[in-house]
Amino acid sequence: MRKFWYIFLLAIPLNAQEVLLEGSVMDSRSKDPIPYVNLSFLNTLKGTSTDEEGKFFIDIPTPYLEKQVHISSLGYKDTIVNAQKLYKEKKIFLVEESFELDEVVVSENFGNADVLNPITSYSLTSGFSSSATPWVVALYFPNIGAQKKYMHTVTVFLKKDINFKRDAAKFRLRMYDVAPGTKKPNKDLLRKSIVLEANMEQEYVSIDLSSLQIKIPKEGIYIGIEWLFVPYNWYKTTSKDPLTNKAVVEDRFAPTFRGVYTKNQNYKAMVYGMGEWTNFSVKSKDMTQNFIPAISLKLLKDH
Repeated sequence: MRKFWYIFLLAIPLNAQEVLLEGSVMDSRSKDPIPYVNLSFLNTLKGTSTDEEGKFFIDIPTPYLEKQVHISSLGYKDTIVNAQKLYKEKKIFLVEESFELDEVVVSENFGNADVLNPITSYSLTSGFSSSATPWVVALYFPNIGAQKKYMHTVTVFLKKDINFKRDAAKFRLRMYDVAPGTKKPNKDLLRKSIVLEANMEQEYVSIDLSSLQIKIPKEGIYIGIEWLFVPYNWYKTTSKDPLTNKAVVEDRFAPTFRGVYTKNQNYKAMVYGMGEWTNFSVKSKDMTQNFIPAISLKLLKDH
């Protein structure tokens, strides 16, 4: 079985002077701290997340103080601030996102269920890991057929890393509709942050979302998995520099998500980082299959 690691890395000059950027992210109305907020330096691969108490800290090269920081959290409006301002004030307040809720009419008369992108253990290979900034990897699922369909279960497959010693890791589940024209992930379909704790001894984690009554949009849906750069997920790895043969220590953040190869061209993977969505396109050696995150989606059909 072929094994691959898709790791998002950032090379920073070792002689660059660094400063500690730290502070808190809070709700503008309640003044309560907001956990698991992602902060990313635009046009770089540098970022971090707030912890359970809404606090963040990250060492950055001094020139990064002149850059813009993109701050995002589910349920709040995205905000861009100057790193220098954040460094001085050490606080940022996010404004809650206002949602126009569609009328939800769910039939109690469901027919059979469909499982999109069904996955077997033998098809799994190594997948997606992060060591520089909290990315989102999203997989597009088409909506085929005229029947109304509703979200039931999302299953995400994981890989254990022997360097990560904690029994569990946390990540956030994301769901998006499809942007007209670009066909990229667009608006959040979830109204609250869903942070999952994955047992590292298990091959996958599943969550039943049927109670949320999420109707699959006509254009399809993106299911995203988002890393959280919090101490709970942090670990170190050591490797050898191929040029100097010296040991290189890297900070990484669990979990590692599995991937699979598929011949089904309906599935499309995209990656969010540096403030924008980009296509993730990796082919099998024979160029007949696409590499995608190992995510399965169970839908309920309305009669």
